[in-house]
Amino acid sequence: MLKIDKPTARRFLLKKQKLWPEEEQFKESKIDASQVLQMIKSLECVQIDPVAVVEKNQHLTLAARMPGYHPDHLNELLSGHKVFEYKANEACVIPIEDYPIFKPIRMRMHDALDERIKALGPVVDHVVDRLKKEGPLPSRAFKSEVKVHGYWDNKAPSTKETSHALNLLMDTGEIRVVERIGLDRIFGITEDTVPKEIWEKADAISVYEASQALIEKFINAYGIFDSSDLRFGWQRMKAADRKIEIENRVSRGELVPIEVEGVKRSYFIRAEDVDLLESAASPLPPEDGPILFLPPLDNLLWRRERLEDFFDFSYRWEIYIPKEKRQYGAYTMPILAGDQLIGRVDPRVDRETKTLVIQLFELQPGVKNTKALQKSIDRALHRFAEFLGARNVRFEIGKKWHN
Repeated sequence: MLKIDKPTARRFLLKKQKLWPEEEQFKESKIDASQVLQMIKSLECVQIDPVAVVEKNQHLTLAARMPGYHPDHLNELLSGHKVFEYKANEACVIPIEDYPIFKPIRMRMHDALDERIKALGPVVDHVVDRLKKEGPLPSRAFKSEVKVHGYWDNKAPSTKETSHALNLLMDTGEIRVVERIGLDRIFGITEDTVPKEIWEKADAISVYEASQALIEKFINAYGIFDSSDLRFGWQRMKAADRKIEIENRVSRGELVPIEVEGVKRSYFIRAEDVDLLESAASPLPPEDGPILFLPPLDNLLWRRERLEDFFDFSYRWEIYIPKEKRQYGAYTMPILAGDQLIGRVDPRVDRETKTLVIQLFELQPGVKNTKALQKSIDRALHRFAEFLGARNVRFEIGKKWHN
């Protein structure tokens, strides 16, 4: 077992998550789709979400790591069949060559949703038949006056039955999103749109092989993980099964247990990452590194317990909490500076005036509110505004520089 302190754990994790300022991508340069694809491969996947208070999560995640990134880059990869969208750490964009190893998830989803699909009967047949005959189509191409209980309907049914059919078929893997145009998702038959050689690999791979490869993908995506994480392997394993998978990898010398000073939880990293862990750079003062605003579903934030253990930072996405019960704001974003999470910001974009509005800005207790730090944050906010297409930054009354 290796013993390390919290700063080392933080710096190692930031390096794995491509958020350490020594990384090449922090240098200003012209970005193209191939570089974005390489970043997604390095991260293993990037979580997607339709909420766009300032911008969608997938674009904010990539922009935080790649100055010069534009949402068109990701759309180009999707339409070019270089990536696909499916369930990893919830809905994610994933390199297309990994399609075969998601077989266990597709099978699980098919078993879970089979009865719902049968209940829609001819509606599903109609959707599939049109996609086979006409090729990829947007959801608005399917008309229906009938409303059913969809995934997000709490009370009365309010989801168009054809939209529900599309969602179910997408979750089982029979269809997939092949392109995004504005707010429209364009759906196509998976077998017809996945490159032939990859489809053949998906057909040939065994469920066991795919499951093991998926666990490896999870481990690399997280970088450093604990055995109590219910998302381990993205396969809803029982605690006993997680333990066996981890112990087998430790016994084979593939994983190394890590003890972090002052942390009760035990962590693990890949054996091949030990050199990276031991060479973690020295601490970086917050005002000396790039200031980054991380979206609620950024890869770094996936495991909230890990944030508390390594960064002493408690975070909760409050968008689904009633307004009167929110502590910070609907789209509060953690602020990363150097190897510390120094505070949080709750932004929104006024589209009419093209202004980035800061509704809350709060530094963590103990963070020194120096002029140098303020200057760095102001520069970061204006860079953030520029990415969002805003020309100005405005703080709401009484919201600036809370400590």
